[in-house]
Parts: sequence; structure tokens; C-alpha cells
Amino acid sequence: MTGQPARRSRLYTAEERARRDATRWTLVQGILAPLQFLVFLISLALVLRYLSTGLGYEAATASILIKTAFLYLIMVTGAIWEKVVFGQYLLAPAFFWEDVFSFGVIALHTAYLWALFSGAATSVQMWIALAAYAAYAINATQFVLKLRAARMEAAT
Repeated sequence: MTGQPARRSRLYTAEERARRDATRWTLVQGILAPLQFLVFLISLALVLRYLSTGLGYEAATASILIKTAFLYLIMVTGAIWEKVVFGQYLLAPAFFWEDVFSFGVIALHTAYLWALFSGAATSVQMWIALAAYAAYAINATQFVLKLRAARMEAAT
């Protein structure tokens, strides 16, 4: 066993697609994902403003905390969605690599929280947040590409 998911020729089986379309968790994810992205963009601007001017530490910090809360929320609801659709909470073969990368994103956001609450220098906090945001941007791209693949699959 290699620890990697088995290859699937299609993203969803007919049964998985039916469960995906029937569950309210699909709508929840569809609402949370763009909201989280909006919070990310606002927070990124506030973090970059703080790093470039030294102004707005409180606003940047509050925005990172809100972004982190959205991330945790979407991870929990996403795990529930995967359980409903694929029968397991995380690492379903169709979303294996997206979930693996999500763990890194969560680790970086959690490292930010540790830096904040342990009293690390504010510049260290903000650079950790930027690393977390870069990882989030990659992970969001993974999910957008997966959504595009699902739409293309449905069209065929």
C-alpha cells in the first residue's frame, strides 16, 4: 500500500453526485468558500498595509482571526460534506490531495495563533499569516480546479 488514493476515472460516481446534489452541506460550502475568500482578500490587504506602514496592527490581527475562524469552519463543514458524499470525513480519494494540503494550511493558521498568543514579535506574526495565506491561495486554487473538473465532467 502506497498511502495514496486509488485512481478514479471520474470525480463522482452517479451515487456520489446524487448525494452531493441532495445535501445541504453543498450549499453551506458554496456560501462559505466565497465568503472566506472575501475575508482573505480584505485581511491580506490589512496585513500588507501593516507590514508596509506599521499602521493598523489591531485591524490586521482581527482580520486574521476572522479568516482563521472561517478556515476552521469550512474545514469542519467540508469534512461533514465529504462524509455525506463519499462516506468518510476526510481524505476521500476524489479530494485526497486537496485535504492533505488543507492540513498544511490549517497548521500555518494555527502557528499564527500560537505566535499571537505567545507574544511573538508582531512582524513574525504577520509573516506567518502571509505564509498561511500563500498556502491558502494554493489550496483554494486546488478546489477551484476540482470544481471546474466536476462541471466539465457533468457536461460530458
